[in-house]
Amino acid sequence: MTGLSDADALDDPVGQSLRGHHAHLARRLGAAATYEPGVATFSAVPAEPDAQAWADLAKLLGPGEFADMFSCPAVPPPDWEPVFVLEGRQMIWAGHACSEPSGVETDSGIVELGVESVPEMLDLIERTRPGPFWPRTHELGTYLGIREGGKLVAMVGERLKPPGWTEISAVCTAPEARGRGYAVRLLRAHIARVVARGDRPFLHVAEENSGALALYERLGFETRKHVTFRGFRTP
Repeated sequence: MTGLSDADALDDPVGQSLRGHHAHLARRLGAAATYEPGVATFSAVPAEPDAQAWADLAKLLGPGEFADMFSCPAVPPPDWEPVFVLEGRQMIWAGHACSEPSGVETDSGIVELGVESVPEMLDLIERTRPGPFWPRTHELGTYLGIREGGKLVAMVGERLKPPGWTEISAVCTAPEARGRGYAVRLLRAHIARVVARGDRPFLHVAEENSGALALYERLGFETRKHVTFRGFRTP
């Protein structure tokens, strides 16, 4: 498993992913990069972008398009329209509390979700709204789910993948299935998978989501840093 000495990659998780593990899903122009349409709206520029980098990203996206700058601290030119600002945290798994999650890999109630599951994944996302999820988001990594009576009621997946790390995301449970421990089961299973392949789990959470914060801390995640998520519309 990667060590904390490698955590610098988490300072630019979108850029690191687009240049590395997700390069096959990237669109690039100059120093700017973003995901292919339908995969994600996350975009990246250098840590200290110049005017050309912003111009490249605007050209890459097109006029009036949405640029989710995620946790990038750089602010675009004033003719970019602000869309949202959200305070949050970046958390990393500290390797305790569930470092040996007993039996999660053989949990018969957990299924892997593929392209055939996209319609029901999108339906669950629409009903629970854990964060951005598009028709091709599942291409970012593995997604696990739990069904009741054949209906998908809980899901956990993975998103950004800077070197040595895997971001756990899309943690959601349908309202009618909450309180049954599904999120914990899925999170433990996903942590086990990530660790087994030599990566370390991390995630992002909105500061206002106190319930999720408490759950992640109980499962062994610790706050690495506070971040501000920002989105803009290109001129």
